[in-house]
Amino acid sequence: MIRRALLVAVAALSLSGCSAVSHWSQAAGGHLALMRAARPVDDWLADPATAPDLAERLRLSQQMRDFATRRLALPDNNSYRRYADLHRPAAVWNVVAAPEFGFELKTWCYPVMGCAGYQGWFSRDEAQAHADALQAEGWEVQVQAIPAYSSLGWSRVLGGDPLLNTFIRYPEGELAAMLFHELAHQRVYVADDTGFNEAYASAVELLGAREWLAAKPEALAAFEDGRARRERFLALARQGRERLAAVYAGPAAQRAEGKAAVTAELRARAPDEAPGYEAWFQRANNASFAILSAYDELVPAFIRLFEREGRDWVKFHAAVERLKPLSREERRANLRGQGGPHESGSSSRQTR
Repeated sequence: MIRRALLVAVAALSLSGCSAVSHWSQAAGGHLALMRAARPVDDWLADPATAPDLAERLRLSQQMRDFATRRLALPDNNSYRRYADLHRPAAVWNVVAAPEFGFELKTWCYPVMGCAGYQGWFSRDEAQAHADALQAEGWEVQVQAIPAYSSLGWSRVLGGDPLLNTFIRYPEGELAAMLFHELAHQRVYVADDTGFNEAYASAVELLGAREWLAAKPEALAAFEDGRARRERFLALARQGRERLAAVYAGPAAQRAEGKAAVTAELRARAPDEAPGYEAWFQRANNASFAILSAYDELVPAFIRLFEREGRDWVKFHAAVERLKPLSREERRANLRGQGGPHESGSSSRQTR
């Protein structure tokens, strides 16, 4: 099972709108309810009713938050200075959809943030109802529980994006990765390019977490072990996606049979080649493969860019900023021109 082992995803719709009034209404209402539930971390620490283990995690999160600004050149604002217990296992539930024989994600468009290959709902039941409607139209659909999202900095006037019970007790390396990933979305964001945004944030989370853990060998070893297991999963998933792409490019009459054969093979290989991720392959469909690729594909290129900029965070973020005015295709060509198509150490955020 993938926890934020493909941990976080950005819903980024909290203050956005949607053509469907019902979705805009639940998004705005859900976000405001989340913000009202948040209290300053200092208040939680001063409250004798706060559990000791939660207090320890909150203190640690504030050290990470300071590190993000001081060392990683991420935004210095009020995000992640408050905490909320939502009394539920996810912040939002994302609906993801793709065609029966393809990997092009269905997109939804919002003011400010542009279009994204997922739609977030604050109610699990509403998300499932929307997914069921899409499935009835012929889409392959996934509903994914998402532990955190970013308002892209627009929540500053309401107190900033808060820490949540949905991720505060993650292992130290993954908690740091979570915060760095979400803050990266506030540092650079390109409308209408989910893959670019998520790969950039995923590179920041991986590189940043390694720096945070550099003086903590045991925690770093645990983090790297988890990322190595994840990379084995990603390798098998990439192989499966490539095999399925070849099937979909072939004769239409053979696509259903070929798809079934590839899917069965992946499920059989998963226990040996991607242990711990068997459940993902059991329920995987085109929507799963498509969103996974969006988060994973460009990460190595961003890591190479970081190295090219001398591992200087200020220069790295500035170099990413310079890619924003380019077209989607030009951004990818620029990034990929720095090296080969893939390398280990990548990360992904959307599966669960």
